[in-house]
Amino acid sequence: MTEITAPGTDAPADEATGVFVDHRELLFGIVYNVLGSVADTEDVLQETWLSFTARGGGAPLAGVDNPRAYLVRAAVNHALRRRAAISRRRETYVGQWLPEPLVAEDEAGTADGPALRAESVSLAMLVVLESLTPLERAVFVLGEVFGYPHAEIAEVIDRSPAAVRQLAHRAREHVRARRPRYEARPRVRREATERFVRAALGGDIAELMEVLAPDVTAWTDAGGKRRPASLRPVHGRDKVARLLTSGRGGPRDPVWRYRRVNGDDAAVLFDGNAPFAVLVLDLTPEGDRVSGIYVVANPDKLTHLMEGKA
Repeated sequence: MTEITAPGTDAPADEATGVFVDHRELLFGIVYNVLGSVADTEDVLQETWLSFTARGGGAPLAGVDNPRAYLVRAAVNHALRRRAAISRRRETYVGQWLPEPLVAEDEAGTADGPALRAESVSLAMLVVLESLTPLERAVFVLGEVFGYPHAEIAEVIDRSPAAVRQLAHRAREHVRARRPRYEARPRVRREATERFVRAALGGDIAELMEVLAPDVTAWTDAGGKRRPASLRPVHGRDKVARLLTSGRGGPRDPVWRYRRVNGDDAAVLFDGNAPFAVLVLDLTPEGDRVSGIYVVANPDKLTHLMEGKA
C-alpha cells in the first residue's frame, strides 16, 4: 500500500490528510472496481490525495461541505482518465488479460489494509465489466456495488440524471446478458475448488473430465511470462483438460493454499514460498461442474501477495 505523507506540517494539510485516510478504503473499493488493477488504483489514490491536499492554497477543506462526495468525485475522474492509459497497455499485452486479483491473507478471508478489505465484485464479474465503456462501468460500480442513487452519480461524473439512467440501464442489460444471477454458496464453491485442484495437481484427466462442464472455458493470463498459458480462451472440456495437465512450465515445488479472492473461495498456487498463480472458478447453476476457469499467473499481478504466508 502506498504510504501517505503530507507535504509540510501545517495543520490544514494534516487535517485534510486525516480526512483522506478516513475515506481511503471506500475510494480504493470504487477505483479498483472501475480499473481492475491494484497498482493503478494506488496511483489514482495518490493523485487524488495530492490534488485534495494541494487545493485551496494550503487550506484543502475550505469550501468543501461534503469531503466524502468531493473525494469520490475526484477519485472517479482520475480513474476515468487513467482508463485511457490502461487501454493503451492492453493493446500491446501478450496473451489474455485478466484483472489483478485481491487475495486475502488467510483462509478465513481476513486481511490487513484497504487493498484487501475493500468491497469488490468477483473476478469473473470484473471480466464482464471490462466490456463496458468507462462511463458505463463507473455508473455500474457506483450504483450496483456501492448503492449510489442516480442523482449523486450524476454529480460525480458531471452528467445529467437522465444520462446516468441511460448509462445504468445499458450497463445492467449488458451484465445480465453475460453474467448469470446465480452465485454458488461458499461451501459448494470451496468443495468444487478443492476437487478441481486435486484432479489438476494429480494430472488425473478422468477426474478432470468429471469436474469440468462440457462447455467449460479457461482464461489464462500470464503476460507472456509463464506457461502453461494460452493466447486465447480455451473452450471445451477436452481442450481445457489437456491444457491443465500438459505439465509444461509449472512450478518445481507446487503448494496450493486456499484463499478468498475478490470475496470468493479460490486457490493460490505457490512455487515454494513465491506466488505462482491465482485460480478462480465459475460453477454451473447446479454447483457440481466447473463452467469457467480464471488463472492469473503474470508475476507482475501477484506482487502484492505476501510470500510465505501459510
